Amino acid sequence: MSNTRKYLSAVFFLLLVGTTVWIVGFRGTLTLRETEGAIFGTSYHIKYECAADLGEDILQELQRVDASLSVFNRQSTLSRINAGTLSKADAMVYEVLEKAHGVSEATNGAFDVTVMPLVNAWGFGFKHGALPSDAEVDSLRQFVGYGLLELTRDSLVRKKHPQVAIDCGAIAKGYGVDRVARLLRERGVMNYMVEIGGEVVTRGRNPQTKEPWKIGVSKPEEGGSGELQTVMNLENAALATSGNYHNFYTVNGRKYAHTIDPRTGRPVTHSLLSATVIARDCATADAYATAFMVMGLDSARQIVKADRHLRAFFIYADEKGQIRTEGGL
Repeated sequence: MSNTRKYLSAVFFLLLVGTTVWIVGFRGTLTLRETEGAIFGTSYHIKYECAADLGEDILQELQRVDASLSVFNRQSTLSRINAGTLSKADAMVYEVLEKAHGVSEATNGAFDVTVMPLVNAWGFGFKHGALPSDAEVDSLRQFVGYGLLELTRDSLVRKKHPQVAIDCGAIAKGYGVDRVARLLRERGVMNYMVEIGGEVVTRGRNPQTKEPWKIGVSKPEEGGSGELQTVMNLENAALATSGNYHNFYTVNGRKYAHTIDPRTGRPVTHSLLSATVIARDCATADAYATAFMVMGLDSARQIVKADRHLRAFFIYADEKGQIRTEGGL
């Protein structure tokens, strides 16, 4: 071998070694990190394997979602659209409303982001007081229906009546989970678990156990005993759960569940106690879990059977009042 070739080989080797050392030094030591806090009126818990602490970046991303989609933040994009002081959606509102419309279509209106006036009337939103009369419910129904919203290509949100109000609460938590998961992927994180108020996205495996992330589904018990109905292995998927057993009130011995059927204007009454949906993204899982609680067990089964991208775990009461389960991973 000539001296020139020996020299070039030596230089290449040194460059290769130097680059490898630089990459290792730049990435640092992968560490399983945890961050948690309060957002969207609930809490978030996130575990991720990364050399850098991304806690502040995660919080900022969640705050951006809140500033876009929260109906409790009077300055959010969505609140200003509801108030009529803004007509153009930002990128997050546009993405969520577009996804919500798709689920509304697929569930024949069981999922509907315009249901807020009815939710308020029944005492589960901003307003609390006496139960609404049939006349009041029927009067409000004219302002409820996903067909009353139009989303244009230039991001304008057009309401067919000024009293139409949009509430993305049944999809925004899941979307917030997706946004954090997107942030972690962009930062090169290969293993993470993002959970906000029970809605979850996972990627890879738990670095501590080297096994898939394990996600518990609570028993449908009043008061929330904390006991689990089942534990699922969730790998590279999203999960959301909706149920009526936590949020309800009783008047004259009758329970009124917080799930309002947009099509009837009234709280649902059926045997389905909890619906857990597994999907490719958490916003979709969140929306379908809500829709299934509106539709009931039989109709929910049909949706899952027809859509190969959805899986579900149902907890319901049989004819004798016994708790039964169905489905899963």
